[in-house]
Amino acid sequence: MSLRSDQALVVADIGVLVFREGLECVLVLASITAGLRRLGKNYNRAVAAGVAVAFAATLVTWCAVSRLLSDLGRQVPALALQAATGLLAIIVLLVVMNWFFHKLYWTGWISYHNTRKSELLKHGRAGSVTAHRVVFGMILLGFTSFYREGFEVVLFLQSYRLKLGSVTVAWGVVAGSLATGAVAALTFLAHRHLPYRKMLVATGLMLGIVLLVMVGEEAQEMQLARWLPTTDIPQLNHLIPASWGPWFSVFPTVETLAAQGLACLLVLGSYLVARSERL
Repeated sequence: MSLRSDQALVVADIGVLVFREGLECVLVLASITAGLRRLGKNYNRAVAAGVAVAFAATLVTWCAVSRLLSDLGRQVPALALQAATGLLAIIVLLVVMNWFFHKLYWTGWISYHNTRKSELLKHGRAGSVTAHRVVFGMILLGFTSFYREGFEVVLFLQSYRLKLGSVTVAWGVVAGSLATGAVAALTFLAHRHLPYRKMLVATGLMLGIVLLVMVGEEAQEMQLARWLPTTDIPQLNHLIPASWGPWFSVFPTVETLAAQGLACLLVLGSYLVARSERL
């Protein structure tokens, strides 16, 4: 099955987001499993079991959310539903791209899992908890590490599913999953230390472009759903080619351009604030 050029762009967008979320999951899991092999116990297997359960839970969540939106689609106009799910996707992407919140949302998340792992192992050595409870705790750590990222991806992809169908979304998920699987194999099987920071920065820049495209598209959908007014800027008609609309979601209206400018300011502002906090 071949993809049209516009579908290929969407597949790339989805693939980048899935890879970014997968990369963060790999880093959290790498932090959790560090040192467990030396203990000579099945803790790594417990973490892997938690990941497997989380994967199944993510699939169930996808089916449940998709069913819910399909039921809503029978009662809510299609444009309104697409606008609502698109807004949800943008919120998810803004959270992922928010550098200031990143310290609590991601760095703090890793710290929490490391602290919880240390506490479990400490209590296990002291005999204050049973070995089965320690293993169960490791399963929970593996579960939460994966499911949070999976839940975000499920929410993000609903907008694309409503617009383009499940097949196009599946292509993007497969592309992102293959890239994530390669990183996971190099990390856990080959024990390679990859340039994770550079990979996060690179995917962050790509997601920034995806964000601007999605914001422009969402603003136009909100205009079509009459959630936003439409104020044309005739002076920009000759500066913005008509082809930019379908490809880059750049439209000569005050509302769409203002929304994209605001999204850009939010991301850059959060980066500058986070950087000033470190100085």
